[in-house]
Amino acid sequence: MTVTEHIIAGFLFAAALATIPAAAPAQEAALLVQQVRAKLDKVNDYEAAGTMKTDVSFLKVPAAAVKVYFRKPDKLKIKNETGVSLVPKGSVSISLNNLLAGKYQVIDGGADNVSGVAVKIVKLLPLDDNGEVVLSTLYIDVARQLIVKAKTTTRQNGTNELEMTYGKYTAWALPDKLVFTFNAQEYKLPKGVTFDYDDGSAKKKPVTGNQRGKIEISYSSYTINKGVADAVFK
Repeated sequence: MTVTEHIIAGFLFAAALATIPAAAPAQEAALLVQQVRAKLDKVNDYEAAGTMKTDVSFLKVPAAAVKVYFRKPDKLKIKNETGVSLVPKGSVSISLNNLLAGKYQVIDGGADNVSGVAVKIVKLLPLDDNGEVVLSTLYIDVARQLIVKAKTTTRQNGTNELEMTYGKYTAWALPDKLVFTFNAQEYKLPKGVTFDYDDGSAKKKPVTGNQRGKIEISYSSYTINKGVADAVFK
């Protein structure tokens, strides 16, 4: 090999090495998402009992005992004692399975810390240009392969945020507690749910600006992979 050939080969090798740092993080992020998804995929369905607190600035909503039902791939229902569904509009991101459904480009977002837990930030850019979800940002506990926080930007309902705390059901990637923050500007309670407005009147106060609402669910138990009837989701 001539001197010139050695120089060219050296340049080509250096160029190849230069692409590795850029590619490796994206590959690691994609692998991590696959691991998280595999953990979630162990749950085909569940019925969970818990308590739900709803915090919407212009409403006074009492805490309620709820049942939460899930079935693959995307069935989710939250009901109170009277059977009234309590899932707010645009709550597709309240289910981690929904966030990881479909096809998407995985982008490495670096590292961060959530409530003292070191996490990997991964952004999911859906390949479906017509889907409701525009971008999901996941904060993943790498050691436990769990999503501890997720931010989802949607086309019609702004940005929602989900935070999870794990305990007894860590092996199933099911949280003991979740906090879902959402756009409450057009939030409406279902028929049959009683509440008071902040001014105590029966007339609804106008809602303006960027109103944020929060739902907090503390789970007491899960029944996993025992089947959930179709009628539950109707």
